Amino acid sequence: MSEIKKELYSIVHDTMIPEVESYVEDLHKVIEKNEQTDDTLEEVRDMESFLVELQNILLALDEEKMDEEQAKEILEKIQTMIAEHSEH
Repeated sequence: MSEIKKELYSIVHDTMIPEVESYVEDLHKVIEKNEQTDDTLEEVRDMESFLVELQNILLALDEEKMDEEQAKEILEKIQTMIAEHSEH
C-alpha cells in the first residue's frame, strides 16, 4: 500500500470514524432526552451516512479498489475538513 493510501487509511480509521461515532452517540443522547430539533434528526441521518462513506473508504483501500489519485483526492478533502473544523 502506498504512503498516501496508508495515510488515508490511518486518518479515516484512527481519527474520522471515532470522532463521527462519538458525535452520533452525542446526538442520540440528545434524542433520548427528547431535546432534539428537526435539525438534530437531519444531522443524525447525515452523520450516519458519512460514517458509512468512511467505512466504504476503508473497504476500498483494503480490497485495493482505490487508485492513487482517488486516495490523494479524498485525503486532501479530509485534511481540509479537519483544518476547517479546527478553526471553529
